[in-house]
Amino acid sequence: MRTATSRAQRTGAGGGRGLRIGEVARLSGVSVEALRFYEKSGLLDKPPRTYGGYRAYGPEVLDRLAFVKRAQSLGFSLTEIKRVIDDARRGASPCAEVREIVTRRLAEPDERLREMRRYRKGLAGTLEEWDKRGHAPGHICGLIEGSHVERGVKETKKSRVGKPAQSRHDQHNR
Repeated sequence: MRTATSRAQRTGAGGGRGLRIGEVARLSGVSVEALRFYEKSGLLDKPPRTYGGYRAYGPEVLDRLAFVKRAQSLGFSLTEIKRVIDDARRGASPCAEVREIVTRRLAEPDERLREMRRYRKGLAGTLEEWDKRGHAPGHICGLIEGSHVERGVKETKKSRVGKPAQSRHDQHNR
């Protein structure tokens, strides 16, 4: 993110002592907690510390964070991003692997759409059957108890990307 780096250099952010974690968070839009996690995970290099023990990041950290955010927007997991960064650190070009990952990602929405169409077809058929039956006796609701439609769309970590956050109750009951 050249503009963030330039802005940090122009405004003198860090005052020659490096950028503190709060400044990096403000300039990058990444939370302090995420920055610590990224450092622990190896996505960011461990910055030197000041005499007071504060992290002193160089302005290049903003470019790295922009890269991580851009890769995430393309559907890369943090594990995949770390692998790409590690390849680059070793001097290897990760571009072939990046293309392979994106090629696989491109097929995922097509498969999910096929699953959703099958699921929709099953739901429509079930509703049509229920409209003919009206009510059905059962312990709670005979219509549901007698249905045979399975959830057609597999929920994976990747397929939940971009979906609204679930409540704690929803997450607990999975």
